Amino acid sequence: MSKIRFTTIEGRSPGFYALIGVLGVFLLGAAFAWHTMETEGHWVTGMSNQVIWGTPHIFAVFLIVAASGALNTASVSSVFQRAEYKPMARLSALLAIALLVGGLAILVLDLGRPDRLIVAMTYYNFKSIFAWNIFLYTGFMAVVAIYLWMMMDRNMTAFARPAGIAAFTWRIILTTGTGSIFGFLIARDALGTALLAPMFVIMSFSYGTAIFLLVLVAAYRWTGRPLGDAAVLRVKNLLSVFVISVFYFVLVYHLTNLYFTAKHDVEAFLLLDGGPVTQAFWWVQIGLGTVVPLALFWSPWTKDSIAAAIAGAILVIVGGFGQMYVTIIGSQLYPLELFPGKEISSDFFDGVVGHYAPSSYELLLGLGGVALSLLIVVLALKVLPFIPERLDDAEEGAS
Repeated sequence: MSKIRFTTIEGRSPGFYALIGVLGVFLLGAAFAWHTMETEGHWVTGMSNQVIWGTPHIFAVFLIVAASGALNTASVSSVFQRAEYKPMARLSALLAIALLVGGLAILVLDLGRPDRLIVAMTYYNFKSIFAWNIFLYTGFMAVVAIYLWMMMDRNMTAFARPAGIAAFTWRIILTTGTGSIFGFLIARDALGTALLAPMFVIMSFSYGTAIFLLVLVAAYRWTGRPLGDAAVLRVKNLLSVFVISVFYFVLVYHLTNLYFTAKHDVEAFLLLDGGPVTQAFWWVQIGLGTVVPLALFWSPWTKDSIAAAIAGAILVIVGGFGQMYVTIIGSQLYPLELFPGKEISSDFFDGVVGHYAPSSYELLLGLGGVALSLLIVVLALKVLPFIPERLDDAEEGAS
């Protein structure tokens, strides 16, 4: 790849400043939402003592999980030594850091008391998975930043592969920790299973690769740089493997629950009579997020289409948000079984299926985290050379 020349983007066109302006508007909306939630209290949201993790957590967990998967291209390049992925490795690592920052920003601003983060960073309860994740998140950014340095400094390229292996290992541990947050919640019937840890790992591969594909296409098409079909279709083929892998884990998860009689009620809630949760599962997660993308990726009429690859990646992201909704919100809406085999009735809605409708403040905060991630990428592309000057098929062949 000696002929690949990395350059910054010019970033002087009206379109560039318009993009910055749009992202800025979303950030202002997020700041307004945070200020309102901070001063008025969380009663202005749709959250309650039944649903304490709302829409902001859907966005935050999605971005954090996707951050790990966004590093796929860089990992394939360095760890598995696939040279055809090397020109895209820098952008892959940049996107991983940006997505993690956006997701963590949402979590911090959704605390109600962001200053309590100081407590979480200075006093550690190592019996808590949340304490572990503080080290995993900050460590991930540090390791990937070092990995980027090794790739971008010609004097350090000999250390790029060891740094890539370290980043690959760390990202697997990080996503395992994120999945374990839910896997260790044994009080929630829909959660509390070790299967969620590996499931979150493969989910990260799918979501992160989908986002990377969209960012790659946008970075080249919006700047007028040549981008060959081969590079996009290569990432699309990788994404299709991850989508079917996620479906496999989802299938095993639900079949495992259906095998145990104690899980039949919660499975009936998720799959049959959970209202919006059931609809999100079948129509969004499975339909739009799995079946349609795979049809676009594998159909003989669309498998070589860049438009179909872009549409499929967008649908994978939509399905990912649906899966986060089912996992995070659905598990909280199903009532806690405090006394198995007994009927409970009280003023605290014990035994009653919960209700949750997100407020505009929650949505604004979540979208602000996405905007922050994209803004980091846009500004970084203008400042440092993260992408090749051209990535068309002819250039790849010449390399």
